Amino acid sequence: MLFEVRSQNWEQRVRNSFAAQKFMDHLGARLTHVSPGAVDIEMELKGELTQQHGFFHAGATSSVADSAAGFAALTLFADGFGVLTSEYKINLLNPARQQTLIARGRVIKPGRTLTIAKADVYGLGDAEQVHVATGLFTLMSVEGVKD
Repeated sequence: MLFEVRSQNWEQRVRNSFAAQKFMDHLGARLTHVSPGAVDIEMELKGELTQQHGFFHAGATSSVADSAAGFAALTLFADGFGVLTSEYKINLLNPARQQTLIARGRVIKPGRTLTIAKADVYGLGDAEQVHVATGLFTLMSVEGVKD
């Protein structure tokens, strides 16, 4: 799907905004793909991100899904506008113990004020890919929020 990009420096804005998000840094998450309407974020399994059975914690999984969807939306926003999540629904489909989680955020319907995006999260192992979670996100374009 082709999207209208409203900023000449959209990619650098997204990368700068991601770098400024201390929580993603705390989780060890990294931006691995950025294109108009699409962002991928990866995170490696480590003990601090697991729940009592050794699986990725739902909070960590939901956090990278939320950020992937939000930054996918931000790729389409005009200069001077930041992104805030106003609502999301996430379904946890399978527990993840694979070495890497990848959250793939994709814009479904862009808008000037509200953008709808989805995020699918996969656990990546040696020879497997497990669909861990899927979510639907409503993201708000907020003027004056620094990115």
